Amino acid sequence: MGIMSKILSGGESHTTEDYVELDLDDFDTARGEAGMSVRIATIGGKQDVVAIKDAVYDGNLVIADITRHTTSDSTMEHIVDDLRQVADEVDGDIVQKGDDQIIIAPTGVTIAREKLS
Repeated sequence: MGIMSKILSGGESHTTEDYVELDLDDFDTARGEAGMSVRIATIGGKQDVVAIKDAVYDGNLVIADITRHTTSDSTMEHIVDDLRQVADEVDGDIVQKGDDQIIIAPTGVTIAREKLS
């Protein structure tokens, strides 16, 4: 199973303990500074949307866990509308993956709607 499959796996709840911090000094890295980061977020309420918006406006891709809400929840509908507006404003993209994640992409990044295999 690839790393993105693990990150985007459906139905599983993840915590920060599920991720391992790698020491880049252990690797030979000859790359420049990254232009975009992938940020992981959890949406517990409307207050969490502000940080997600800021990250997308800063040019980062955000994968947000929405397992605390149902997709028919009116609060979730407002949150998705807010995030869709942000994606439109930055000419980015937004997609909901199942009932547990929303992916919001910044300018110049599109999200494929079909799986690789």
